[in-house]
Amino acid sequence: MNVEQARFNMVEQQIRTWEVLDQDVLDLLYTVHREDFVPPAYRGLAFSDLQIPLTPQAEPCEHMWVPKFEARVLQELEVKKSDSVLEVGTGSGYFAALLAHRARQVHSLEINPALASFGRQNLARAGIENVTVEQGDGSRGWSGKAPYDVIVVTSSLPMLPDEFLAQLRPGGRLFAVLGDAPVMAARLVTCTVPDSFVQRDLFETCIAQLRNAVQPERFQF
Repeated sequence: MNVEQARFNMVEQQIRTWEVLDQDVLDLLYTVHREDFVPPAYRGLAFSDLQIPLTPQAEPCEHMWVPKFEARVLQELEVKKSDSVLEVGTGSGYFAALLAHRARQVHSLEINPALASFGRQNLARAGIENVTVEQGDGSRGWSGKAPYDVIVVTSSLPMLPDEFLAQLRPGGRLFAVLGDAPVMAARLVTCTVPDSFVQRDLFETCIAQLRNAVQPERFQF
């Protein structure tokens, strides 16, 4: 496989056509090598328009986002060099690496110890020093380094717990996929002033639910 041609095709055919036009974001996809964060068994699929498995099928299966999803979310978050970021769900470490190139500091939280180690190793190999990977449950965010300028939840949530909003600094942005399968909303939430938020749905999707996600009360007949 011609890796650079495959990367070019990914950017031009998948990502640019999905309303990702920020040239800084597009350039970053050439800088951070996605194939270096993919499990070896799937490296040949690193530039494909699909979710790549990160854990054995016997476990609750974790996946990498598809490339166009990663780029679109990065563009919508408008991460700045002064930003402190919380990522819930490290996975392979690839999205944390993209965030790190645009932010001051990324705090990434991963509940799966094997994935926390995998992501940490990938980030170290890539020479990225402004990401800290912590093992822990991020279903209600992580108050340890709050407040944050940016919060990203990489698995879906049936509902957005108030704790996430409380950890967002005024002017901050939060991305999460909300709802139940088969159709969920990818949503951007902006804190305009303390305790005031504006929400915007970006697109429809369906991804795996965050482990230990807070569940809404269900009506019982």
